[in-house]
Amino acid sequence: MPDYQLLCEQLKALISDVPEMISNYANASALLFYSLSDLNWAGFYFLKDNKLILGPFQGRTACTEIEVGKGVCGTAVKEDCTQLVPDVHQFPGHIACDSRSNSEIVVPVRAGGRIVAVLDIDSPLTGRFSEDDKKGLENFVSVLEEKLETVFLSEEGYTES
Repeated sequence: MPDYQLLCEQLKALISDVPEMISNYANASALLFYSLSDLNWAGFYFLKDNKLILGPFQGRTACTEIEVGKGVCGTAVKEDCTQLVPDVHQFPGHIACDSRSNSEIVVPVRAGGRIVAVLDIDSPLTGRFSEDDKKGLENFVSVLEEKLETVFLSEEGYTES
């Protein structure tokens, strides 16, 4: 099992002196992609005008826009909660950005009391993500949220939804 506490500490160190959130999201996606096993995609989508727009990621090319309520990412926003999907082919309305993905976890990212982005992680393995991964990734996202709260109101592009 991944050491999520260590990943959170590493993320804190990476973003502590970096005010630009795009850089922080980029490093967060790289940290996860190269630290967790059996992934084929790890990255972020930003919420803007009721759509999720592709942000920094690691992996193959991806969908550039996802409507709120559509697919796993859009459902995470609509339901305002983490989506842990053991088999994406059984998820109603799944969007196959990469046909090699078989399981997925999506964690909402909040700032200013609302969702501003989602962390999306895919795996080619069915059942790759567990409740421990869910808790660990929610803690990981909370590190980003703490940083976001310090820049949220002053960063253009992060306040739109």
